[in-house]
Amino acid sequence: MTTLNGLAAISLTYVALLFGVAFFAERAAARGQVNWLRAPVIYTLSLSIYCTGWTFYGAVGSAARSGVEYLTIYLGPSLVMVGWWWILRRLVRIGRSQRITSIADLISSRYGKSNLLGVAVTILAVVGTTPYIALQLQSVTLSVDVFAHFDDTGTHTPPNTAFWVAAGLAVFTVIFGTRTLDSSERHHGVVMAIAVEAVVKLTALLAVGGFVVWGLAGGVPEMLERIDASPMGEWQINGGRWAGLMLLSAAAFLCLPRMFQVLVVENDSDTQLRTAAWAFPLYLMLMSLFVVPIAVVGMDLLPEGANPDLFVLTLPLSQNADGLALLAFLGGFSSATSMVIVAAIALSTMVSNHIVMPIWLELRRGTASVSGDVRQVVLLSRRLSIAGVLLLGYLYYALSGGGAALATIGLVSFTGVAQVLPVMLGGIFWRGATRAGAFAGLTFGFVTWLYTLYIPSLSGGVLIPDSWFIAGPLGLGWLRPEALFGIAGLDPLLHAVFWSLTLNTIAFLAVSMASFPSPVERLQAAQFLAVDAAPGGARSWLAGSAQTEDLMIMAQRILGARDAQAVFAREASRQGVEGDLPAPTPDFLQRLERELAGSVGAATAHAMVGQITGGMSVSVEDLMAVADESAQLMEYSARLETQSREISRTAAELRAANEKLTRLSVQKDAFLSQISHELRTPMTSIRAFSEILRDADGLSRADRNRYASIIHDEAIRLTRLLDDLLDLSVLENGQVNLNLSQGRLVDVLDRAVAAALADEGGHMRVHRRHKDEQIRLFTDLERLSQVFINLIANARKYCDAAQPELTIAADTQDGWLKLDFIDNGSGVGPEARDLIFEKFARVSDQKAGGAGLGLAICRQIVARLGGEISYIPELGGAAFRVKLPIRQDSTA
Repeated sequence: MTTLNGLAAISLTYVALLFGVAFFAERAAARGQVNWLRAPVIYTLSLSIYCTGWTFYGAVGSAARSGVEYLTIYLGPSLVMVGWWWILRRLVRIGRSQRITSIADLISSRYGKSNLLGVAVTILAVVGTTPYIALQLQSVTLSVDVFAHFDDTGTHTPPNTAFWVAAGLAVFTVIFGTRTLDSSERHHGVVMAIAVEAVVKLTALLAVGGFVVWGLAGGVPEMLERIDASPMGEWQINGGRWAGLMLLSAAAFLCLPRMFQVLVVENDSDTQLRTAAWAFPLYLMLMSLFVVPIAVVGMDLLPEGANPDLFVLTLPLSQNADGLALLAFLGGFSSATSMVIVAAIALSTMVSNHIVMPIWLELRRGTASVSGDVRQVVLLSRRLSIAGVLLLGYLYYALSGGGAALATIGLVSFTGVAQVLPVMLGGIFWRGATRAGAFAGLTFGFVTWLYTLYIPSLSGGVLIPDSWFIAGPLGLGWLRPEALFGIAGLDPLLHAVFWSLTLNTIAFLAVSMASFPSPVERLQAAQFLAVDAAPGGARSWLAGSAQTEDLMIMAQRILGARDAQAVFAREASRQGVEGDLPAPTPDFLQRLERELAGSVGAATAHAMVGQITGGMSVSVEDLMAVADESAQLMEYSARLETQSREISRTAAELRAANEKLTRLSVQKDAFLSQISHELRTPMTSIRAFSEILRDADGLSRADRNRYASIIHDEAIRLTRLLDDLLDLSVLENGQVNLNLSQGRLVDVLDRAVAAALADEGGHMRVHRRHKDEQIRLFTDLERLSQVFINLIANARKYCDAAQPELTIAADTQDGWLKLDFIDNGSGVGPEARDLIFEKFARVSDQKAGGAGLGLAICRQIVARLGGEISYIPELGGAAFRVKLPIRQDSTA
């Protein structure tokens, strides 16, 4: 007989073996040898974490209590794999294209990258999985109790077995689940260890089943006779309960955090899914093959009152088959530990990405690129989350008393996580699903599940008084937890499933139809619904104030230096940029966000990129598409009228912006053509007259002087053009140093008028009030004079009045100087007013001498002086207003 000390030694040896397998797989993945780790058979075996201690031990107990009803737990996932394969394929493709890291990340990303929804799903998942972890701890504890009962040495069960099992699993999960921060959130070591455990538990259950059928029953015919003679031979089926349990198990298969982890996050290709579509139902069939024989023989041979959940262990032990019993123990141990490990990894990822990181970002707002190592914050939060999740499971085990049937605890957990199903399916198939609707559905479903099933599953008097179960809260019988709204007589489980999912779905649909999705929600919805045709993320960023260096620092703190540098180097190569720092284009920001999302989740990655770029913007094309779609919806629904008008206004503004960009592009082409002309003309003149001076003989002195003067004038013209270009570049880059000094406005204006009208011949009259110009300024007087000269020169060139006049009016108000330059011409046309200060713009096509840089330089100079320059159409003619602080204290 194996003693408890021997059992502990064997268990530790088995765990060490799993450590070795996981370590070997991690090393192979680090060397790039991942093809065999991505084999479809490994992926299929990893799905076996669905078969936990509940299915290994509890399925036999369920068969002994309820007949073949246990099959519903296997039929639900099988129907999903075979009949709903297209749903799984869409989930997997969405997961790959959006870099989804958890089911909370999926919901958050679909509904506008809402972290609030991520938090809601995370809380639901943690609370819903807690009973399941307690179930695994209970199964291990009960199996150890069985060996203690059969131990001839009189050794008693060690105290706090469940606690030490939880602590050991926490250590294993931390070591191999959070060693690094993988941008794909794949854990090759853990997956390989789970695959090994899948083989162990299947082998153990088949071995016990074979021993029962051929060793105890005498063969298949004799076994069938025993089954016919037992109560299970009646094959009583409750159709409603069967349908409810199959729906519940199918929903849990899709929504359990651990199942989503291996089903979606760990998936690499559709090939893996195609193999699993037939191989995993086959695995479930083998796991359930001997459940009924073990239950029937156990009820025949074991004493009355024996726990049927433990027949897999007690039958071999009762027949002194110690080796087989030990193998069965390892199978049950594998079933429990694999589930706990993957569930802890999945939940810790959700807690870290959707609770810890957003709080950390909020506390460190604005310092995403210079803060401490984000990787260490994420890893530490995940390690603490793993410990916290297992502690919650242990506390539930302790509070519930650990005495309930394993299947009962499992169904409580199934019902909790199934609340995510309506929101998830609606998100991937219904464009009209909204964030508000999703939150409402989750809230109603979660609260109903807590009230009708989760809290009643705890020991009496925990959280709510026993009187509520008899008379309802405040004596309101129709609010009794197990007879909600006065509907009594239903099975407690079906009652909770019906009301929680019904209220969940109704709230989700009603609020979604009554609310309007934001532009980002609608863009994400389009990406999710069109994932088969156009995989990828929604275009969400416009290149703005983001600096590539800041993005690199942030990426290094999350991905690590090597991975971050590789991402940036690939992007630089894609852009054709020398070096490893690409331009922060919208496409690059989108790709970088998806890379970061693989480590910290979509919502957190979105927030961190937003901190660097200064906020999220939606591209012109995307918002115009959203606005056009809204205009169509407006024809069918009067309730969207207000929102549609707002979006239509946005579309008009965007179209205006787009037209402005188009005109700027035309102006840019014209500018380049003009610059080429302006540069070529003096250079051609200089070259031609230089050649004449060099090659021509017999030129008179007067001709030589005339040709030399032409060369000199053209060189001055060329120098002036280059000076303008250089001046504008220096101003735009902020590299100019201001020469601040005291001076009077009247003196600056006198110099500017004299310089601008020096060769004008008195054709333009200038009106001034010198007494209003006796204002002392502390600013860069030379730069300010340059602005005035440009404005006066423009008035001289472009004023189309028969007798051109220019009025210069000065005024002061609240420490600011307001100076207006107003001519009596026709002014600037409305179509050009928003472009005149652009560096590619020309005020008029008539008399357009120069390169068109004057007003662009003026705007940059005035901005550096702390003021602003604007065009004032209501003053008549061409009117420009310069506004400056009277005393300029900046030394920039």
